[in-house]
Amino acid sequence: MTNFSIAKSRRLRSTPYTSRIEKQGVTAYTIYNHMLLPAAFGSIENSYKHLKEHVQVWDVAAERQVEISGKDSAELVQLMTCRDLSKSKIGRCYYCPIIDENGNLVNDPVVLKLDENRWWLSIADSDVIFFAKGLASGHKFDVKIIEPVVDIMAIQGPKSFALMEKVFGKKITELKFFGFDYFDFDGTKHLIARSGWSKQGGYEVYVQNTESGQKLYDHLFEVGKEFNVGPGCPNLIERIESALLSYGNDFDNSDNPFECGFDQYVSLDSDINFLGKDKLKEVKSKGAQKKLMGIKIDIKEISLTGSKNLYDEKNNIIGELRSSCYSPHFQMVIGIAMIQKSHWEVSQTFKIQINDSTFSGKVCDLPFI
Repeated sequence: MTNFSIAKSRRLRSTPYTSRIEKQGVTAYTIYNHMLLPAAFGSIENSYKHLKEHVQVWDVAAERQVEISGKDSAELVQLMTCRDLSKSKIGRCYYCPIIDENGNLVNDPVVLKLDENRWWLSIADSDVIFFAKGLASGHKFDVKIIEPVVDIMAIQGPKSFALMEKVFGKKITELKFFGFDYFDFDGTKHLIARSGWSKQGGYEVYVQNTESGQKLYDHLFEVGKEFNVGPGCPNLIERIESALLSYGNDFDNSDNPFECGFDQYVSLDSDINFLGKDKLKEVKSKGAQKKLMGIKIDIKEISLTGSKNLYDEKNNIIGELRSSCYSPHFQMVIGIAMIQKSHWEVSQTFKIQINDSTFSGKVCDLPFI
């Protein structure tokens, strides 16, 4: 396969850490929220093993923030998400599917409640800021909506706790999952959350002071040698095994929360007002007709750049494979697929064409691990 470079520009923004990760050997980028997001540092399998055993520092500045503030901010944020935030607390993060008037997904951010009238939506890859501004204008909400200068770095892996304790002290290890607080580094306060896009554990630092953030990035590598710290990025294998869903890959605006396994975040019985509520009541009443499931194919490699149809024995399309990889743990290809109700039961079989050959596979539950 031929590799092509990405032409950098103001439209495809670099991050404060780009020069550092390029010296550290980044080998691939993807584009995420109009920014460069590292996609590989050499072998994805080697990085997967390192992530599961040690600690990595990730440049995930492409995980942008939409800041909504003002006296109507809570009402607007609630209008956008089907999750009940009426009892949300300052200092906590909340996974919040954002939906449109049809009940379909627009994004799946982590929402940080900074104050009663100030919120950050830490977004996946879609232009939520314009969605928020449109709603605010249409409803005449008294809010201010901006993209603040926040460039996240993530510290992920089982040894992330020891590394962060060495830098910030024992207090940081007492943070509960999806909690955040402010911690000092070299005279600058950084908002740090116990979160991240891996199941290996770790933290995300919401850097607002670029110079201090760059110093912290360098310092983590200086003091992290004893923990075998290395550069990294969200790992395809680890995230699929863990069923960490990706907006635009595993689901998009054609799917609703029930089809994606987000039932626990859909608050239909409360008095809160959100877009698409009546539509989602209809979906729940009728029952979802398709659902994200895991699949396993007993082959050693796959290269997926778009969806691939899945077929039954009569060659009827019964779903589509949306993300996949070779898993060293299972020693076969695994993936995330949207499957029709007729075939979503575990151990159902299907056929798939890969490189002009037909292979069989089985449906399984998510997550894999």
